[in-house]
Amino acid sequence: MTRLQAFVEHIAFRRAVAGLIFFNAGILGALTFVTPDMAAWRWLTLVDQMVIGLFVIEIALKLAAWRGDFFSKGWHVFDLVVIAASLIPTSSAIAVLRALRVLRILRLLHIVPMMRRITEALFRAIPGMGAIMAVSALIIYVAAVIATDMFGRTDNPEVRVLFGDLQSSALSLFQVMTMDGWRFEVVQKVMDDGHPFAWVFFLIFIFVGSFAVLNLFIALFVDALQTEHDRYQDERIDELDDKADDAEKTRRQIIELLQDLKAELADLRANPAARPPDTP
Repeated sequence: MTRLQAFVEHIAFRRAVAGLIFFNAGILGALTFVTPDMAAWRWLTLVDQMVIGLFVIEIALKLAAWRGDFFSKGWHVFDLVVIAASLIPTSSAIAVLRALRVLRILRLLHIVPMMRRITEALFRAIPGMGAIMAVSALIIYVAAVIATDMFGRTDNPEVRVLFGDLQSSALSLFQVMTMDGWRFEVVQKVMDDGHPFAWVFFLIFIFVGSFAVLNLFIALFVDALQTEHDRYQDERIDELDDKADDAEKTRRQIIELLQDLKAELADLRANPAARPPDTP
């Protein structure tokens, strides 16, 4: 590792960048309380531009340190894209992309070690989340077909809006799955329409579609966190093993040097005539 690489990866440098991100987050929040015709807007904008300049220097240092290897790390590319979006001129036709400057705050996700491990665990869980979402979609589809057949054939306009066709039923059941106003806005209307035992269907759907699927998401994320924790522990153990190996190698070299000195001292004592003239 070169000196420049060691500098940009040093804990003090990373903490300084994290502090700068926190400070910039406060500036971006303060800008939402002022308007362009206020003096505070000009001062806050100036400070924001100065912070962007420091971020550009940071990215330049990392590019100079890692060169082509800079783009091999996804977090480095993310930093580059976020800072590049912050440099879009206000008068540009795509100036709306400057709103992405708030994403600078997300850089804390990889600068703070604990946040980085949680984020990486979340990324590792995405494939499994896709499978769980597919299962959820299948459950909603089956339940929507049943609900349309059971409750959709009615003259009640409110119930027809909820379960008159497949897509309406799927949307209503998704609302039930989120448990947002499901009792009075959905279930009660169906029960008042001549289905007094409709609550049984909806309770079964909630237990299967909400609680079971939610627990699957939690279990998947916990497993991903545990895997990421184990990987981090293995890396720490490997680092400690490397340090222990280096320490053991240094210890052996010191012992060998001491043994050589001891042997030379024994030879000098055994052959006094072999001593140099200036040796006492």
